[in-house]
Amino acid sequence: MKLTVVGGGSTYTPELVDGFARLRDQLPIDELWLVDPDPVRRELVGGVAKRMFAHAGHPGTVHVTDDVVAGVTDADAVMFQLRIGGQAARQQDETWPHEACCIGQETTGPGGFAKALRTVPVVLEYAELVRKHAKPDAWIVDFTNPVGIVTRALLEAGHRAVGLCNVAIGFQRRFAKEFGVAPDHVRLDHVGLNHLTWERGVHVTGADGSSRDVLDELLSPDGGALTRMSESVHMGEDLIRLQHAIPSYYLRYFYSHDVVLEEQLHEPTRAEAVMETERALLAKYADPSVVTKPVELEQRGGAYYSEAAIDVLSSILSDRGDVQVLNVRNDGTFPFLPDDHVIEVPARVTRQAITPLPVNPLDPDMAGLVAHVAGYERLALDAAVHGGRDRVLRAMWAHPLVGQLDKAEKLTDLLLAANADHIPWARSEQGTWAG
Repeated sequence: MKLTVVGGGSTYTPELVDGFARLRDQLPIDELWLVDPDPVRRELVGGVAKRMFAHAGHPGTVHVTDDVVAGVTDADAVMFQLRIGGQAARQQDETWPHEACCIGQETTGPGGFAKALRTVPVVLEYAELVRKHAKPDAWIVDFTNPVGIVTRALLEAGHRAVGLCNVAIGFQRRFAKEFGVAPDHVRLDHVGLNHLTWERGVHVTGADGSSRDVLDELLSPDGGALTRMSESVHMGEDLIRLQHAIPSYYLRYFYSHDVVLEEQLHEPTRAEAVMETERALLAKYADPSVVTKPVELEQRGGAYYSEAAIDVLSSILSDRGDVQVLNVRNDGTFPFLPDDHVIEVPARVTRQAITPLPVNPLDPDMAGLVAHVAGYERLALDAAVHGGRDRVLRAMWAHPLVGQLDKAEKLTDLLLAANADHIPWARSEQGTWAG
């Protein structure tokens, strides 16, 4: 099979390559194409990827190019892992919202909105090349944030696409370790939108084949599990007990917004930490003696990314029909959302379709937040596709972390000023706050 990674110069990529090498029987790759516009990253990341395959005895070949058409031609599957504007744009996303007393974050809030505006048009352009040049039944697997908005853009344009996030697989691994079982013995009742999810059930299969929901054990004040869960998601034990669910780390931006903002105002940004890690990683990738993924890659983020990617790709290509947590069309799963909205839930995977499984109704507090964020996401995608300051303003105002018109106006102009080099129409539509 031919697998193409658009954004293959990412420092994430050796994590993928490591998984491809280890799990070659699950996903037999003949050709791995890494597509990236940055010549330095192409050389360094492509070089270490080739050495990793050779060191592992993988029979596949690694190709590196800046030509998207060559990369996707006759591909069986294409992965998108783009960061338009690089870490410099991320640094802006994490700082300019502070001027309006909002958190700065790369996937949610005003910063995440900016990333969507930069990213959606480029993703749609590349997806059209996939449609034209890849195999007719090729799937696009999107790991590009904000995954929910980007995946819906792809689906609305008629592409065979699914969104991938590593939050669920991270929880699965954490719970498997907690109960001393293999990860595939843990099944999650994972519900919500991308980066806005809860675990409402954790089903562990024992040696005798029986399954039990261990959520109550995880939430019990005895044994220390609740404390460990609280520390891992950076939210209080009382909050977790009150919801009777384990929220993803990203809910902290909603449930503890002011605390997070205060932390951000006095700490280095995540972008700065990632840039330092990337410098170290690229130096390692340049070393011809490095033939396995460096330990520094663990600091980059994206834990279990390769396993999640291989799971979905192998399920699609081998038509396994198994269940994985993915970003898919709602299609009635949450009755309060439109069918075409993208949600993150367990879904059955086949080569022809990826179908969400039924879920129990969301509690009112969860449903209210999901509906609120979904409304923002729909307006955000409209702004990303059609442009215009008024569309940006309306989406910004709709976000639950903004919600005030004067604040939304200031944030809109800050966003347009910070992204004038990446959003073609932004420069002409900056307002009085752009400065």
